[in-house]
Formats: sequence, structure tokens, C-alpha cells
Amino acid sequence: MYERELAVAQALAREAGAEVWRMQRGELGVELKPGDEPVTIADKRASELILAGLARELPADPVISEEAPVTVDAMTAPRLWFVDPIDGTKDFIRGEDGYSVMIGLCVNGRPAVGVVYQPVLDRLFFGTPDGAFVTVGTTTERLAVSSTTSAAEARFVASKSHRDPVIDDVKHRLGIGNEVNVGSVGVKLCLIAAGVRDLYVNPGAKTKAWDTCAPEAILLRAGGQLTDMTGAPIDYRKDLFRHRGLVGSNGAVHAEVLAKLAPLIPPV
Repeated sequence: MYERELAVAQALAREAGAEVWRMQRGELGVELKPGDEPVTIADKRASELILAGLARELPADPVISEEAPVTVDAMTAPRLWFVDPIDGTKDFIRGEDGYSVMIGLCVNGRPAVGVVYQPVLDRLFFGTPDGAFVTVGTTTERLAVSSTTSAAEARFVASKSHRDPVIDDVKHRLGIGNEVNVGSVGVKLCLIAAGVRDLYVNPGAKTKAWDTCAPEAILLRAGGQLTDMTGAPIDYRKDLFRHRGLVGSNGAVHAEVLAKLAPLIPPV
């Protein structure tokens, strides 16, 4: 199912990834967007490349990219692509490997196809209703979440550049001591899908649809779960912003995490 869409997304992610990896070693051309968020020439170049490719290969599908104007009507389309040309731009700027190119397809408001590509590692995560997988070099393996059942035993993954001080409160409430930090939201969720990590919590309201569409398609097919902090699933037809934060997990610890973090739910 969705073989053509997956093939197109994989090819474009690899092509854009190769371009941004080349540009990472040259002049970055860093600018600041509203909210003091950095954007580079590579972000814009990758966005243009992916948008052109989707328009050529799947012209009937609308696309929303982080680095392009948003067409309001696109949100109501039955099929809608979300593109984050460089997720984890600060890692990219620092010359690190914790960024990714993300391309996801939503069908009727829910993720159907997701591709998350880390150019530096040549690591391609992907998911469809047929399953979730990762390809590194020429080797492809099926993804599956961990069997961890206790929040206190969960291996936590948090942001590297945007680590909210409330994360320490989150860890205290859950009794968690194991934490690693990664830039890209997509990579964080894919590490959970791969069973390497168990839990991601983001209480803030800055995450947007292009940050979660592709990795959610992967995480769900690996057996994991992604909701807001109230436990509600994400409906990609309603809003670009995640106003009530995010909780991504292996599924087994999800209910316990939500219950213990209920006092931290941000107001609407």
C-alpha cells in the first residue's frame, strides 16, 4: 500500500539530504525567522527541491512545507503532504548529525506514509500501513518498539537545543534518570520506533504538523503511540500547531506517563 508515494518520498529525501549535506560543509547563510529560529540557504534549497519533485510526481496532492507559504485550503484536502526540509537546523548549523529531512503524507487527517532521512549517517527511516523499517547503507531492518512497561524505566529522549526547563520536572514526576539529547523531533520519535529509546515528552506549544507527520507514520507502524499531553490523537486537518504538547512513546508506558503528567498540561 502506498508503494508509489513511498518511493517518491524516499527518492526526494535522499536527493535533498545529499544536497544539504554538501551545503553543510560550505557557506550556510544563516538567517533568523520570527521567534529567533534559524533558517539556512540549505533549508530553502531542500524545500524547493522536494516541492518541485512532489509537484512533478504527484501533482494532484497539496503540500505544506515549513519553508514555503501555507495555502489555507490545503488543510482540508483528503491527501496532504507535510515537509520539513531540515528538522534540527541547529544541529545542522553546528555540523552535527542529529538533523533529518522529513516527508510525510496524511490521508484523511492521519499519517499514512513517513520518511525521515539522516544524511550524515545515511540512515533512512520509513513507514506505511505495511510496516516500519530503517535502511542504513544497503541493509534494511523492520522496526519495533521496546517492551519497557514502567515509566521509571523508560529511556528518555529530549531536545538538544530547545530543552525546556520543565523537562527536569517531567523526569522527576516519572522517576526517570536515563536521558539522551537529539536535535530532530523526527529522529527522536524514530529512535523510539527502533526500540532504542522509550519516551519523548514536549510540553511546549511550538511543535508543528511538519515536525510530526512523517515520524508518526513510522512510530505507529512500529507499535508506538503519539498524542498530545491530554492523550488526544493528532488531527492534521485542524491546526498546524500542537498547542497541548506532545507525548511519544513505545505505547506500553503511555497511559502511566499521561496520568502522571496531567498537572503539566499547557492551557489552550
